[in-house]
Amino acid sequence: MTNLKLWNSADIDNAASGLIKPEDVRKQEVEAMVDTGATTVVIPIDVCRRLGLRPFRTTQVELADGSLCEMTYFRSVWIEILGRGMSCDVLAAPEGTTPLIGQIPLEGLDLVIDPRSREVRPNPEHPDGPLYYAKRAA
Repeated sequence: MTNLKLWNSADIDNAASGLIKPEDVRKQEVEAMVDTGATTVVIPIDVCRRLGLRPFRTTQVELADGSLCEMTYFRSVWIEILGRGMSCDVLAAPEGTTPLIGQIPLEGLDLVIDPRSREVRPNPEHPDGPLYYAKRAA
């Protein structure tokens, strides 16, 4: 489990443009389970509503028990874990569901799981922040 901070990205943009006050940016902190078997961020629908996120599209999702269900993506949220942040969409789960942090945000934030302590940590190869890779076009 780790602390996950979430902000409504549209609110951040509106605050930067002077349309709303910075203190009006909707934000939420939750304890989330790091699940290397999950793909993306999953948060309960009530958290999506409190953040004022917009539903984007529905997709089929395979759950840990192998069953399939429909879930809705909500956009766009700024997430932060251990001081590292990124923008992403999130899947909405039923109220009361434990939030999950999957592989995509772990990669995007360059975080690793310590196999001994089972804690989330910054990648020791890049302790000052994520390192991104890009190839130059030919």
